[in-house]
Amino acid sequence: MKNEKSRIESVLVESVLRRLPFFIFHFSFFILLAGCSGGDAPKVPKKGYSYRTAPITRTDIERSVSATGTITPRNTSSGIPVGAQVNGKLVKLYVDYNDVVTNGQIVAEIDPLVYEATYKSSLARLHETEAAVKVSECSLREREAAKLLAEKTYARKKALADKSMASVADLDAAIQVLDAATAAVESAKASLASSKASVESAQASVDQAAANLSYCTIRSPVNGIVIDRKVEEGETVVSSMNAVPVLSIAEDLDTIWVKADVPEADVGGIRVGQRVTFTVDAYTIGGRPRQFAGHVKQIRKASTTTNNVVTFPVIVEAENPEQMLFPGMTATLAIETARAENVLAVAAAAFRFRPKEEDRARISGEIERGPKLWLKADGPGAAPEYVMARQGVTDDSFTEIIAENLALLEGREAIVGYQTATLAASPESRNPFMPKPPQKTKGKAPEPKQ
Repeated sequence: MKNEKSRIESVLVESVLRRLPFFIFHFSFFILLAGCSGGDAPKVPKKGYSYRTAPITRTDIERSVSATGTITPRNTSSGIPVGAQVNGKLVKLYVDYNDVVTNGQIVAEIDPLVYEATYKSSLARLHETEAAVKVSECSLREREAAKLLAEKTYARKKALADKSMASVADLDAAIQVLDAATAAVESAKASLASSKASVESAQASVDQAAANLSYCTIRSPVNGIVIDRKVEEGETVVSSMNAVPVLSIAEDLDTIWVKADVPEADVGGIRVGQRVTFTVDAYTIGGRPRQFAGHVKQIRKASTTTNNVVTFPVIVEAENPEQMLFPGMTATLAIETARAENVLAVAAAAFRFRPKEEDRARISGEIERGPKLWLKADGPGAAPEYVMARQGVTDDSFTEIIAENLALLEGREAIVGYQTATLAASPESRNPFMPKPPQKTKGKAPEPKQ
């Protein structure tokens, strides 16, 4: 037993000696911490909070509606279609893609042989009816002469019959001849009228044939540029109810339209004449998209519903420098609905801040009702202050301040929220090896534009 006891004691001593350096190291480390803290024991931290603030400064604020649109020529979404109104083979095409054309310029020609023959036939029919009119006129004059003779014969027979120098039968015969002559005159007049109507019908046929013949020569209806070609030389076009498209011409690409679909939630703030900026993917400057400027030309009331989203077409008119913008390009627009320049502004979150009950209790007097801004007071631990203020133009990030004595607010710090931090009892008692509390963050309004 004695030997066993001695063996256990030696094992314990050996274990203590083996762990002795570990205990010495930790004891020295605690002594070092005590020396760094001035010899006093560290105090228990306590929880607290601070304010997150944003400066009140002067800046420009712009509120805009974003939309995506398609660049189109003016007055039409895909150019003005130039079509063939008659059937036939396209024998000549005088223009090609991107050619500039003027109003009335010949751009294509359809084989006119059939329409020339029809025109000549109609013209011959016109001449025939005009000749028939002359025949009718001669027949009328002849009937009128016979009537005149019958009238004179009747007058003589009547005079003789009144003197009993002519029989009643002779008088009746004269009356019958006069009646027949009168009827013949009326018939000749009707025949002349019919002949004149035939002339008008023949003239209409001639006009129609001439029009069809003229349609064989296709002309540009506007000044513009050819953006599409539908047919090739030698093709036969067949026009039925609608004109067959041959070309599409964009009218004056120096000015273009952008057709954008704006959701109903945003269209209420858009007005004709508002400034619009837009970009296209084709052009960049220094790695950033190049901006083009325009204005709202029209707000159309023809709504479209896609996936339960109602949109309204908004037409933007813009200059097209050097005709850089092509029909069909996709544009990303920003429609300026409100703007305020060089105004006092603050982060929009400042108008949403509501102080805690303990902060409200520290404010002397009754707090006024209404929209207000809460300001950070000078001095540590001071109760927050407030000013009555309304919101002006906002871009959802920064908001214009409308209040009295604005000059007194410039440069102040508005409270936008609370920031929780772990604070020690005093700065002197804080352990230098402990991590520091989070730094207070501040919002910052954009710099004023020059």
